Amino acid sequence: MPDHTLPFPVSGAGLGLRRGLLPELLASPDAAIDFMEVAPENWIGIGGRYGRQFRELTERYDFLCHGLSLSIGSPAPLDEALVRQVGQFLRQHNIKAYSEHLSYCSDDGHLYDLMPIPFTPAAADYVAERIMRVQDILGQRLIIENVSSYLEPGKVMSEPEFVNQVLEKADCDLLLDVNNIYVNCVNHGGDALAYIRAMPTERIRYLHIAGHFAEADDLLVDTHGMAVKKEVWGLLDATYQTHGVIPTLLERDFNFPPLHELLDEVAMVRSRQAFWRDQPVITADGWK
Repeated sequence: MPDHTLPFPVSGAGLGLRRGLLPELLASPDAAIDFMEVAPENWIGIGGRYGRQFRELTERYDFLCHGLSLSIGSPAPLDEALVRQVGQFLRQHNIKAYSEHLSYCSDDGHLYDLMPIPFTPAAADYVAERIMRVQDILGQRLIIENVSSYLEPGKVMSEPEFVNQVLEKADCDLLLDVNNIYVNCVNHGGDALAYIRAMPTERIRYLHIAGHFAEADDLLVDTHGMAVKKEVWGLLDATYQTHGVIPTLLERDFNFPPLHELLDEVAMVRSRQAFWRDQPVITADGWK
């Protein structure tokens, strides 16, 4: 299997924590979940009953933070106060790592959506400088996630080229979202397998998978509101085959089924990880 320069922050198969899942999760202390992930903005400063419930889960599971509003590509000044709040939250709850979206969601005000950054060298330089500032404030590496999009404004390079440039210039790490790759390659045209193989193994810290909605044959919407599609499961297999077995988290944001159905998907991740752990991998240089 490929060697990773840095250890993974967590291991196994995880589930994103949403408040709609709290009652069943708290009532299922033996749920087969290896780690969980939360948006820090949704939990910073939360006390009372929700705060106690959150603490109960952070004492039970390893946790990651996946931010929503850092807006790393925004033309507005970096929100350094938010970064410091997140840093305190990470320490308070022993969170293993912090990731954010390679996008922007604010200017003079909040846009309440993840907007695409132009795939240009200038944008890569700009974003890398802001990522390095975040890393300086936190005293730890930032993990950035490739995002789904419905437009590619100002594009002069491919998305994999842009992601790689940002990673190298900022010397940061990658949260590889397999569903987002599939969505974007359908929406804009592209080879999802080639995208996966173009990502630097040594920088991938963990993976996301999720469900999406097919608005049309050439328009997929990254909803996180349904079960993972078979095409995305296939790309997850290809990711393990290419980069080795990497911690993988299932995202579900609404339309929550009974918890056992989500745990079945988490178990599916774990079974694929078990299979690929003992298989040869294929890289750009061939089988290993």
